[in-house]
Amino acid sequence: MTLIEKFKSPGFFINALKIAIPFFILLVIITLLINNFKEIISFDFSAIAEANFNDRKWERFFAIKVIFSFVYGVWVAAKKTK
Repeated sequence: MTLIEKFKSPGFFINALKIAIPFFILLVIITLLINNFKEIISFDFSAIAEANFNDRKWERFFAIKVIFSFVYGVWVAAKKTK
């Protein structure tokens, strides 16, 4: 089955989203832990917000992760679809 045929199969994108959404949440948590571990331990949420979310930084922070998660979800769903 080609990739286009897999896209046309019923429920393909629902399966891809079932994979992508938990992956997105996990990716956001891991990224915040890696980049702001010291601030998380000291409960300095204003520093976390300043580093990642203020001044429209949230757009770049989430956009990269949304795109990567969607591509990963489609890739895994394509591998699993027969």
